Amino acid sequence: MRRSLSDQVCIVGVGETNFVRGTDKSLTQLLTEAAVNACQDAGIHPSEIDGVINPWRYNVRCEDLVAGLGIKELKFSGRSEMGGASAIAAIQQAALAVEHGVAEYVVVTTGQKGFSGPRLGGTDPRILDFNNTIMPNPEYRDNMEYPYGLMVPMQYFSLHANRWFYQYNPDPIGMQIVAMTCREHAHNNNNAYMKGRVMTEEDYQNSPMLVTPFRLFDCSLEVDGAGAVIVTSKRNAHRFKKPIYIAGIAEGHPNQPDDMPTRPDILDMGIKYAAPRAFEMAGISRDEIDFAEIYDCFTFIVLRQIEEMGFCERGEAPEFVKNGRITYGGQLPINTHGGLLSQAHIVGINHVVEAVHQLRGEAGTAQVQDAKIGLVTGYGDMGDGSIAILHN
Repeated sequence: MRRSLSDQVCIVGVGETNFVRGTDKSLTQLLTEAAVNACQDAGIHPSEIDGVINPWRYNVRCEDLVAGLGIKELKFSGRSEMGGASAIAAIQQAALAVEHGVAEYVVVTTGQKGFSGPRLGGTDPRILDFNNTIMPNPEYRDNMEYPYGLMVPMQYFSLHANRWFYQYNPDPIGMQIVAMTCREHAHNNNNAYMKGRVMTEEDYQNSPMLVTPFRLFDCSLEVDGAGAVIVTSKRNAHRFKKPIYIAGIAEGHPNQPDDMPTRPDILDMGIKYAAPRAFEMAGISRDEIDFAEIYDCFTFIVLRQIEEMGFCERGEAPEFVKNGRITYGGQLPINTHGGLLSQAHIVGINHVVEAVHQLRGEAGTAQVQDAKIGLVTGYGDMGDGSIAILHN
């Protein structure tokens, strides 16, 4: 019989940096700052950390964080290469490490200099090298896609989005609802880059169409910042006032995960495979979820994950999000902190931070009443998915 991770592991500390556009700090400094903040939140000294996972980013090594944290003995290190799905996949790795006694306290820390550093796309050789380092199958990208101008995520995902619209004829208003809901939620988060920056329906509709069907406000924020999560075994939970337990966790990959146009079903997503396993591990139903922090690199990705996780059928997500269903007081509040669309794009670890605050009852004016069970997702690369179900 397979041994389950359910309720064997907990998150005991979370931390973030400020989210800004323009910083002199290196990415290593940002990750270290977020990790130190997570240690302070947990009430442990950074030197107690004995495991480090730095998801996704190629230009910071786990060893680079040892001196800044004062780690006495690094017992476990790891990396997860799944783009925006990496943070939760890394938490699963951390959970395995602490549950089996390989390490006691593992910090998962990630982020990016999305504004000040190199960006996806562009023709500068350094940028092309950056693209190839973080995207799967660089030989294919170099020879079959970049020469024809297929270079940045919104172009890749537009292929998926346009097929979805063609095949299922969903209401385009769904994307606007997601964008405006995330912006409204950001106003309740003091660490949201878009706090205080109001967006009206006219603002959304008049924003530039960048790549059909994505307008400017369908796209996540490029900012500088980082976040961190500390994971430990339940055997250490007695040390902490409000440990948040992992009820279920999983990662999943679509068919032909390194390429979208040639897979049999371009709408195939890894979350479709991960979600059933996470719900089975947790032993709960979708109706029991009190809130969801859904990876929102683009508005349409939120809608598609809602469908592929089984909350509704394909093409029905725009109807699902109508009538206030995904805001505070609705049936399933989504991205209560503003999300990647209106808080910050730091590779999704801020979604986990927000989920922990919600389950501790520390979300202030963004607090979901009686929040007991929360869901967090990740989405990355060409459709990789990850999911964690957390409870207090």
